[in-house]
Amino acid sequence: MNANQTTNKSIRASKSTGRVKPQKLADIILAELEGMIIEGSLKPGEKLLPERELALQFEVSRPSLREAVQKLEAKGLVTRKQGGGTFVCDNLLRGFSDPLFELMSNNNESQFDLLEFRHGIEGMASYYAAMRGTPADFEQIQIKHDEIGNSQLEDDFRAEAEAVVEFHLAICAASHNAVILQLARSMSSLLADNIAQNLTVLAKRPDIFRKITDYRKRLLNAIISGQPQKAWGASHRHLAFIEELLLKLTQENSRMERSMRRM
Repeated sequence: MNANQTTNKSIRASKSTGRVKPQKLADIILAELEGMIIEGSLKPGEKLLPERELALQFEVSRPSLREAVQKLEAKGLVTRKQGGGTFVCDNLLRGFSDPLFELMSNNNESQFDLLEFRHGIEGMASYYAAMRGTPADFEQIQIKHDEIGNSQLEDDFRAEAEAVVEFHLAICAASHNAVILQLARSMSSLLADNIAQNLTVLAKRPDIFRKITDYRKRLLNAIISGQPQKAWGASHRHLAFIEELLLKLTQENSRMERSMRRM
């Protein structure tokens, strides 16, 4: 982007005088950087390019860029580390406090509430990813899908859960809907806990893991082949299958616990 070219287009009228004033170059750069954070091009915790490189990228002077970054810092969107550069704040999204995270993670009913939440957000993300995704998006989704298989070799449910979350975050990014992406990111830790717990329960039925993998592959194929309705349906069937199994296994566990108490 050439921020200088945008200056002539980005003007505002003063209500008191009626004059048209050009928008400050630093404000234009600021708006561009904020947009990159919102859309996910700049991720929480990510380091910004060095000032010189960033100025070249935007084709602006370093003082204007420096002023824009200072305004970002004043808004709490970036933080500077002495001698280490400037980073996007990694605590931008605080939708849930840590105590609430822990409370929900340990509540059985909340686990099913989260599955219902995933039906909505993952279904929408899959639909729009299939509709709007670019070849680069699809390549990233494929990479994240393959990493799930690699994590399964470690026999670590937490690592596998985190890989599954990264796969769905890649789908959310491909949806090019900033609200979907940022909401999913804000809940990524809670979702990873949910998935890890689900995998622990489902491990009692190891035969079903192949079916879950098949459902996930159908979702992947529907997205990268650009079929929104099919992608939405694949997402729904995938989660519905998991939910049905969890309900059945939970009921079995409850019956066993009651039997043990009677004995």
